[in-house]
Amino acid sequence: MKKMVIGGIILIVALMAGTYFVAGDAFQSDDYINTLTMIGALAIIAITIFTVLKYVNQIKNDTASGELVDENWDGIGEYTNAIPSGWGIIFIGTIIWMFWYFFVGYPTNQFSQIGQYNEEVLENNAKFKSVWENPTDETLKAMGESVFLVQCAPCHGVDAEGINGKAQNLTHRMSKEQVLSVIQNGQQKLGYPMGAMPPMMAQGADAEAIATYIAGGMKGEAPVAFAACASCHGADGKGMNGMSPNIAEYDEKLVTKVLEHGKKGVIGTMPSFKGRLNPTQEKAVASFLTSIKAGE
Repeated sequence: MKKMVIGGIILIVALMAGTYFVAGDAFQSDDYINTLTMIGALAIIAITIFTVLKYVNQIKNDTASGELVDENWDGIGEYTNAIPSGWGIIFIGTIIWMFWYFFVGYPTNQFSQIGQYNEEVLENNAKFKSVWENPTDETLKAMGESVFLVQCAPCHGVDAEGINGKAQNLTHRMSKEQVLSVIQNGQQKLGYPMGAMPPMMAQGADAEAIATYIAGGMKGEAPVAFAACASCHGADGKGMNGMSPNIAEYDEKLVTKVLEHGKKGVIGTMPSFKGRLNPTQEKAVASFLTSIKAGE
């Protein structure tokens, strides 16, 4: 046992010296948190080594004792021994430290890089809002194009044509395949007042006729089956003043809803951009999308 103690002390000293060599400048810092962290690291080293020594010694020398409980499992019983006093003290101390940390300690009353970042973001957003409070249409289009190239182009392409059909082509409203997909699977993520669109609203030839009509720009006479769509989207397909998605063209409401909730697409699910773009940027993206046409 004496050799184990001596070896443990040597190990503690070596580990403490190594820790101090690597991060000893913490003691020279004006931030007391660094000092507390260093002291905590040294304390953990000492407690860990002594705990290991204690239980290794117990394993080698101690024998089981105490009163057995009545129950046993395959002849294996348990003793009604109290918990180790050291373990109990450390457990209670941890609870006390938790309350100190939450109500007194770092970072609640100290400098926080995350807090500073959040404050700077809020300040910058307020400045952005004041500068671009009343942008012109041309300004919105230019801003929307910049946002699109950074946030949207990786999937939809710099020309907004969907990178060989792998994402939605945004230079026109919807392709026939996309309309058929929505008819078959429904849509329930965009959060419009009229609620989710159920799947299989039309089938077979009716679905084909509706998809052809919508993908073609809703020109000419609407097929009879389109009446099921018009009940929510309106006869003109423009969504009845924002009550449901505009299926005739991209508008600000639709773009905002898609950016907020995300949308399932051909190459995967488009993530929500909520919190990443402010309202002016969302409006700008909508303005840009309504300004681009296929082939222009």
